[in-house]
Amino acid sequence: MKHNIASFFENSDYHMADVSGKVATYRRAVAMGRINVGAMAFEHIKNQTLPKGDVLKLAEIAGITGAKNTSQTIPLCHPLPLDHVAVYLELEENTASVAAYCLVATYAKTGVEMEALAGVNAALLTMYDLTKPVEPALIISDTRLLIKEGGKKGTWVHPDGIPEDLQKLLPTESERPLEGINAAVITLSDRAYKGEYEDKSGVILKGELEFLGCNISDYCIIPDESAQLEQKILDLVGSVELIITTGGTGIAPRDITPETISKLANVEIPGIGELLRSSGAQHISTSWLSRSLAVIIDDTLVISLPGSSGGVKDGMEALKAILPHALDHAQDKKNIHDNLKKEHAA
Repeated sequence: MKHNIASFFENSDYHMADVSGKVATYRRAVAMGRINVGAMAFEHIKNQTLPKGDVLKLAEIAGITGAKNTSQTIPLCHPLPLDHVAVYLELEENTASVAAYCLVATYAKTGVEMEALAGVNAALLTMYDLTKPVEPALIISDTRLLIKEGGKKGTWVHPDGIPEDLQKLLPTESERPLEGINAAVITLSDRAYKGEYEDKSGVILKGELEFLGCNISDYCIIPDESAQLEQKILDLVGSVELIITTGGTGIAPRDITPETISKLANVEIPGIGELLRSSGAQHISTSWLSRSLAVIIDDTLVISLPGSSGGVKDGMEALKAILPHALDHAQDKKNIHDNLKKEHAA
């Protein structure tokens, strides 16, 4: 009997998640845990008088080693080349405890949460091992992930909050690259316009832009009609610096977004469309059928993204590094274009 080899492996009980189609992005995670050692052992730790030596220094080293060896101890974790690992141990005299924090960072296709947690556990277990000769009643507790960054879900912070000293690791208003930019989101979908299904891609796009610092001045859902899209864009041009559409970039009869935007353009930016297709194709090969594009209309940058949630997430991941520069020069490019037209007319 012949078997489909792909379905054969899909039916296996255990397998590593397939991340071969993902793009490597910046990933970072911070985890913590705590060991309660009691008053007597706490004094030994603080004064470096434990029989086996200075537990704090050795626990730091053990934490780093634990993070690096995560895939060797947790069967389904991907082996990752870590770019940075740091372990910090904080003495908490009020509770006779030591808190362990581990930060891990890398560029990879999957996150480093488990590496951060493994680093914490290795540090705490080392403290347990070196402290038990003077105090066997030790309690390890509160081990948890505090922060994770990267990938499609962006930044996640533990709902119970994080220590004040770790707040500086989170993006602040001043660090958001599109802070102060007025943006508009337009979803093109006949079915979403009729209320037949929820507009997910537009909502995701709004969230992505807000995370980067944009003020969303307008968000709307319109049908796949060229006249309505053209009028909406013209109404927005001049009042916002950035318009991003989602939907209508394919090759189906109702996909009219690229043609409509192109005929309004003062300047085309073909490289952005190429970037969106090439980055998207690393996840799904049909991205090469997308006709996403970017143009400048007067002093407004207009970009079209696909209509799927994945297409929006992938597109924004690819765009976020170049959007600030593109927006900075959109006004200058428009002025140059207008001056050339005046010179030619003269």
